[in-house]
Amino acid sequence: MSRDPVTVERFYTEHASPLELRLIAGAAGLKRIIREPTVNRPGLVLTGFTKYFANKRIQVIGNAEAFYLKSLTEAERGKRYDTFLSHRLPCVVFSRNLRVDMNFLKAAEAAETPIFQCPFVTMKFINLATLALEMMFAPRGSEMGSMVDILGIGVIIRGESGIGKSESVLALIERGYSLVADDVTKVTLVDGRDVVGTSADLTRDHMEIRGIGIINVAAMFGVKSIRKEKRVDLVITLKQWEEGADIERVGMGQETVPVLGVDVPHITIPVRPGRDLARLIEVAAFQTKLKLSGYNSARELNDRLLAQMAGDNKL
Repeated sequence: MSRDPVTVERFYTEHASPLELRLIAGAAGLKRIIREPTVNRPGLVLTGFTKYFANKRIQVIGNAEAFYLKSLTEAERGKRYDTFLSHRLPCVVFSRNLRVDMNFLKAAEAAETPIFQCPFVTMKFINLATLALEMMFAPRGSEMGSMVDILGIGVIIRGESGIGKSESVLALIERGYSLVADDVTKVTLVDGRDVVGTSADLTRDHMEIRGIGIINVAAMFGVKSIRKEKRVDLVITLKQWEEGADIERVGMGQETVPVLGVDVPHITIPVRPGRDLARLIEVAAFQTKLKLSGYNSARELNDRLLAQMAGDNKL
């Protein structure tokens, strides 16, 4: 699990376009770190109350703060600017493309605090920026294995090199399912409970097939054969068949495997010549889909057996 520092520069680079951010001052401070994944409106601080100032967050100034500052004398505004910027803020965003006081820009340049303008109304910017920050702060990692979306069930298929992962994934794509990632799946923990898988940007849409080489899945099978990201609902491990190995046969218990601290359902499928692995993976995904909807076929059969045994004991 890894979490790179979220700098103002990274936030700006990744979200300048969707948030329509424009840097207008303080470029020297772009390396500053954003330490909390949310946004703060600094109204109280601008009035002089600094005891509980959330200065580790992105600061946004909207109409209320702007009109308050305009009501002050120039000398008083200068003091408030200095107090506000002395806290080494990550950055300040003026929503609604509000006109920024030149004295504020000069003070920001001196304090090396990045200043941005954004055309959105204040609450829209706060909502969008908070969602963006939550994704940037989410724990991340990598799982060795390919990922496929099978009827809404995100399945990571893993196993030793040469065991048949790519062939199974290719067969599933031919049946109309979607590739999420080939060989290595990048995973992100969202809201502390959902693990979302995706592909590296460089290799997205592509697969390596041993003996054939690199293929473009979207070009070969159509855009419906690719999915950018999907929640991880199941991990399947392909394992060489071993006589006498302890492999689940009934399915009463549910084995899990931790992914970014979340227990994800796990199934081991023994591999031997003649087994249709793609079909077995497909059925495992269907079974998981039924379990998520509240139906467990193994438990149903067990209940029937217990009911029959109870009936026989009464005779």
